[in-house]
Amino acid sequence: MTITIWLSLFTICILGAMSPGPSLAMVAKHSLTGGRGNGLATAWAHALGIGVYAFVTLIGLAVVLQQSPLIFKAISYCGAGYLAYLGYNALRSKGGVAAKLESGKETSLWQSAKEGFLISILSPKIALFFIALFSQFVAVGDSLTAKLVIVLTPLVIDGLWYTIITFLLSSPRLLDKIRSKAQLIDRLSGIVLILLALRVVMTV
Repeated sequence: MTITIWLSLFTICILGAMSPGPSLAMVAKHSLTGGRGNGLATAWAHALGIGVYAFVTLIGLAVVLQQSPLIFKAISYCGAGYLAYLGYNALRSKGGVAAKLESGKETSLWQSAKEGFLISILSPKIALFFIALFSQFVAVGDSLTAKLVIVLTPLVIDGLWYTIITFLLSSPRLLDKIRSKAQLIDRLSGIVLILLALRVVMTV
């Protein structure tokens, strides 16, 4: 895997982690109500679920590519369409990043970790995202090292992103800055996701 290909993978993974949704709300809830420890437990349990999804999706798509290249190509085009859909929704967003910073009742570290893992492993949105994401990288993941990089990249990025969120939520001043820039973040994410969707269509 070349550094250029990895940077494409990195870009999609960070945008996927940053997109507002149930995962962000879950980490924010446990960070705000349980403290930094609960937030970190939620963040890395969620990242573990992402890693499981990444591994299963990569292996599954590799089998499809080997057995039926035509079906794989169809999956790739559907994935590009989904990335474009996510980008379109991000462009239309009114700052969803801030809107998802919600609080809830206090829970134990174990409960925080369990909810973080389940919110990722049971999410059909994440399943679709990984099919869209890995359909363009599975062909370069023929070696064990490449497979490890493809699986570990979204896991580590997801864990680090939500770790940052956890620390930011303990600083009201930084949190206010995120709220003020939330719409800009969504706009930039939307543009990049649509460009990545076009890249899939052109390279399949």
